[in-house]
Amino acid sequence: MVGRGRRREPEGASGAGMSGVAAGGAREPRSPRPRLGWVAGLAALVVVVLGVRYAGGSGPGGVDGWVGAAVDGVGPSWRGVALAVDFLGEPGGAVVLVAAAVAGCLLLRRPRAAGLVVAGAGASVAAATVIKQLAGRTIHGDGNLSYPSGHTAFLTALALAGALLVSRRLGLGRRAGTVLVVATALAAGGVMGWAQVVLGAHYPTDVLGGWCTALVVVPAAAWLVDRLGERG
Repeated sequence: MVGRGRRREPEGASGAGMSGVAAGGAREPRSPRPRLGWVAGLAALVVVVLGVRYAGGSGPGGVDGWVGAAVDGVGPSWRGVALAVDFLGEPGGAVVLVAAAVAGCLLLRRPRAAGLVVAGAGASVAAATVIKQLAGRTIHGDGNLSYPSGHTAFLTALALAGALLVSRRLGLGRRAGTVLVVATALAAGGVMGWAQVVLGAHYPTDVLGGWCTALVVVPAAAWLVDRLGERG
């Protein structure tokens, strides 16, 4: 029940209440989601261009060779770090991360954010899997589809969902919120992407494709979760 004279503010999976007005009458900070729509559009273009460029291929491109050479020959300790990061994208590590993120959202009483964690991460991995079949790019043999990187898409999606929630909790405006969300996604995608290239599991362009896949899927998932939440 809502107290007399007060209106409950919809939560919004994207990290901002839909009403735009706080309980005390102050204007709510604007959500970064509209700007993320432009980011998603550019990311979709990158996914398509790279997918067409490397469709059916099995070797590195020019950019792949340059970036690969820069990270080649890391020592055993750094390779151990890469393996640890890689585990976060494996089924066991992914389940632990998603469960922890969902539990955190529920403790903060943000059920829509919890829904976005599950929907965003799951849909990003699913989209990467479908694109792999369409692109048909391989690495280390015909059975190893590589474009885009599902590990990178997963961790980026999880970081995006978390950053949207943090943006809301900190009361950031549209500009600061967008910077936080994109920077967080870049950091998460960069770390996982580095691990994938170091381990030889993916080409750098596979990593870029996985990062962009999450940038496309998560804003769409946030919109869908919000719409379903409003109907509920």
